[in-house]
Amino acid sequence: MRFNGNRAKLFFTFLKIGAFTFGGGYAMIPIIQREVTQRHRWVTDDEMLEMLAISESTPGPISINAATFIGYRVAGFWGSVLATLGVVLPSFIIITIIALFLRRFNEYKIVRYAFNGIRAGVAALVIKAFAVMSKQCPKNYISYAFAAAGFIAVTFFNFSAILIIALGGAAGLLVFLRSAKIRDNKK
Repeated sequence: MRFNGNRAKLFFTFLKIGAFTFGGGYAMIPIIQREVTQRHRWVTDDEMLEMLAISESTPGPISINAATFIGYRVAGFWGSVLATLGVVLPSFIIITIIALFLRRFNEYKIVRYAFNGIRAGVAALVIKAFAVMSKQCPKNYISYAFAAAGFIAVTFFNFSAILIIALGGAAGLLVFLRSAKIRDNKK
């Protein structure tokens, strides 16, 4: 494997994302989006939205799936390997170090307060990801109604997020088929 420029950029971009984003995949979405669509222009906003939808609906963490898809898109198989390794490596190293000293860390109030602050920051990043993604979603009553129903079902009634995603895909397909049928009938 030759470590060419795109592969190196992929690795270091996702290494940076993995190292400086706390809170998991959803907190990483706005940073991934900025890096791959605006800074490097590896994918368009529409392609990014599609990749996120696929990343969310496939097994595994969304950030790892997104890194794999984007890496493959930019530099093939080795690009996907390096982007995935880049996003995972910082967490792996940090968790390994924390696991070695977990009991000592947990005893300090300052550490607990720091983690509370990190959680608040993560919540802000998740809200930002929602705002960015909602701007790119279809603007119609069906989309709004399904998003609200899905949010309520998952948040308040403990429905499976996987079920909501599957139902969203089915609903989108039905709306598409219905609109295609209406267009065909008008011809």
